[in-house]
Amino acid sequence: MARHYVLDEAGEVVGATSMSWALWFETHNRQIALDEPLPGVQVSTVFLGLDHQWDDSRPPLIYETMTFGYEGDGGWQLRYSTREEALAGHALVISALVNELPRPQQER
Repeated sequence: MARHYVLDEAGEVVGATSMSWALWFETHNRQIALDEPLPGVQVSTVFLGLDHQWDDSRPPLIYETMTFGYEGDGGWQLRYSTREEALAGHALVISALVNELPRPQQER
């Protein structure tokens, strides 16, 4: 199973060698979404391209949503397997912050 991924011209995820991933990583914008739902708080979702899943029987975790500037509990970090999951998670984090809901939980 591949551990490195890049996005092709159509935005589809494809496996990559560590070297081709590193070269791609240097030159491509990996930002999927960026919002400031509260003053001074950013929610950022990016394509990592590195599999952060440690269970090889589960899909790779290659997208990530993080909060910056949020004092509530030290910032949030959630990872996803697909762009669709990442965008949905990004929206969920924004909703939770704006509506003062608990941190979204993530299945692993």
